Amino acid sequence: MATDRKKIALIGAKGMLAQAIKHRCPESYLVHGYDLPEFDMTDREHVFSTLADLQPDVIINCAAFTQVDACETQEELATAVNGAAVGFLAVAAKEIGATLVHISTDYVFDGKKQQPYLESDAVAPQSAYGRSKLVGEQAIAQSGLNKYFIIRTSWLYGPGGNNFVETMIRVARERDELRVVADQVGSPTYTDDLAAAIFSLLSLGNCHPSAITPYGTYHVSNNGSCSWYEFATEIISLARKAGEPIKTQKILPIATEDYPLPAPRPAYSVFSKDKYNQVTGQVIPDWQTSLSTYIKARTTKLASSTILESRRDK
Repeated sequence: MATDRKKIALIGAKGMLAQAIKHRCPESYLVHGYDLPEFDMTDREHVFSTLADLQPDVIINCAAFTQVDACETQEELATAVNGAAVGFLAVAAKEIGATLVHISTDYVFDGKKQQPYLESDAVAPQSAYGRSKLVGEQAIAQSGLNKYFIIRTSWLYGPGGNNFVETMIRVARERDELRVVADQVGSPTYTDDLAAAIFSLLSLGNCHPSAITPYGTYHVSNNGSCSWYEFATEIISLARKAGEPIKTQKILPIATEDYPLPAPRPAYSVFSKDKYNQVTGQVIPDWQTSLSTYIKARTTKLASSTILESRRDK
């Protein structure tokens, strides 16, 4: 019965990850979406009253100011959205008795490590975006809320949003040659895999109401690692095989200094998934497999859309 389903307050419901969460959501949950302009998470009283009215069992926060370079000149706004507002959600969750799931980032690290980052590694953000996201993590820790999952992820892509995969396919249709940074290494993450991981962790939280709990911080990304150059090469190869009209014939590796941007990027942001694997018993797919799955899915969707459009024209 619908009344037996647990309620999720999905913050940032129009975003790319939120779409995957709605797609992967088990039948045991009922999603209530909140986003701008109707829901302003920086308005403390509005957040409290809205969530008090709903009384959700789970709050999943996918909302963030994610324009990394823009954060450099708008750090106050970034900190309000990515930091203070997250604290409002944590306090609301504590008062309601809800579990909070908050999405964080690899940018909380300095990127100087040469082996996969553990959840316990020291944070040292190098950008305004990273600093603002760290404020959000700290706000949760300081709220007194016990039932929370902070999930750090990286290089996110999926349907329904601007991301590196879609950008590469778009520019590869237009240009003969691409230049892509080759000295930044990380792990791509498919939104569908991240959404599945979120529900895996929530299911454990439901099973452990007391005693030993799985709550805390987790690193979740697809397995394996690559540079942006290697990622781009694989994207374009798969897209070409899928029938995309790719114009690009040459992809050149370049250094970070050859493509300067306002915000510094982590040179290395590969995550260890050992904690997630051990707690859930799940293994996240490798990035090549998930990228192939995404390219095939988008090709099928595009083909279906083309067929529907041709039928409308008749």
